[in-house]
Amino acid sequence: MSICSIIGGFHENCDRLRRSGLRDEGRGQGALVAQGHEVEDFGTHANAPVLYPDIAVALSESVVRGDAQRGLLFCGTGIGMAISANKVPGIRAAQAHDTYSAERAALSNDAQILTIGARVVGIELAKSIVAAFLAAHYVSGPRSQPKLDALSAHEQRLREAH
Repeated sequence: MSICSIIGGFHENCDRLRRSGLRDEGRGQGALVAQGHEVEDFGTHANAPVLYPDIAVALSESVVRGDAQRGLLFCGTGIGMAISANKVPGIRAAQAHDTYSAERAALSNDAQILTIGARVVGIELAKSIVAAFLAAHYVSGPRSQPKLDALSAHEQRLREAH
């Protein structure tokens, strides 16, 4: 599975994640690669602050184009990344700080992007949340599909109205 991964929105969060191991080779991203995932890092690569909306939108556009199937976004709380990613038509990004919510984001809502707050969860929990999200896959059914169809119809209507 191809995953676009972006770590951070501001350099202090990126540094915290780097120190904690999420960005280190053989752990975090390296672990995703070892599991057979292709990982593209859209993340901060310098110590200068960046605007998280720019990064979230770039990753989201990559998912919409089909360059990746899933995306992982990390910032301080995960909230700003989720809001930013959801501005891209066709994207369903969900913030999760527990494994159940991450799993349900994929199973019930067909979320392509997961956002996590680096200041909210520790590294081991973040790894478990990511694993739960990546292991879950949406299957169309009578409970969830009508809701997703309604979301798509609203998105289309709003695009045409503006």
